[in-house]
Amino acid sequence: VGDVVVRPANEHSPTIHALLRHVRTAGFDGVPEPLSLDPVGDERLAFIAGDVAFPPFPTWSQTDQVLVSTVKLLRRFHDATIGFAAPAGATWSSEMADPHAGLDGGAGLDGDAVICHNDVCPENVVFRDSVAVALLDFDFAAPGSRLFDLARLVLMTVPIDTPEDAARAGRRGLDPFVRLRAAADAYGLPPERAGLVDAIEGNAASGGVFLQRRIDRGEKAFLAMRDEMGGMTRYDRRRAWFAANRERLLESAG
Repeated sequence: VGDVVVRPANEHSPTIHALLRHVRTAGFDGVPEPLSLDPVGDERLAFIAGDVAFPPFPTWSQTDQVLVSTVKLLRRFHDATIGFAAPAGATWSSEMADPHAGLDGGAGLDGDAVICHNDVCPENVVFRDSVAVALLDFDFAAPGSRLFDLARLVLMTVPIDTPEDAARAGRRGLDPFVRLRAAADAYGLPPERAGLVDAIEGNAASGGVFLQRRIDRGEKAFLAMRDEMGGMTRYDRRRAWFAANRERLLESAG
């Protein structure tokens, strides 16, 4: 509505609005500005102008430059969340959260506690001139580790997938091994990067659980998503591809 985005609020929205205000105060403007919130109605956020990629992903969205800028944006977001004090009665979504972090805190890289976005895919990033400038849709944000959140990004944007399944979304000719190294470098990970590969494996292992819950509820958008991506066996194919290429991914990350 003009320069305002109106979205349905949920039980976690007060916590998310507090988080968005915190990171903006910390100097990170790559998130929507929260404007107002009706806990039993809608939330209002400032619109962020730019380009957002949707499947089949356009060529401009598949460059290494786009991947690197997205990772750097995530790193800046993570750094800005340090010191966030959740408001009294705060709740977080557990649907896509790091299973190894309590929802009242989270251990990050080098002991830093961070808040994870948990759903950084091309559809949730705003670009200008092929540079990532903002993250969208924080409904699934929650405390967790940096590596967990980076691994989710890698899984969806490198992507970690079979060539055939990547092509379903219009992605062809991308080298996941080169792009994994680019992502790890862009985040500034230390030389020992086995933890990232382990985190990718953990994310891949649980792949499909979130989508299956939505399908079981009969939500039409997710039923269509299942069909467009080649059925739920897509996640089995991804896990098999990862297992077959794990050692090469480990070598490429370092």
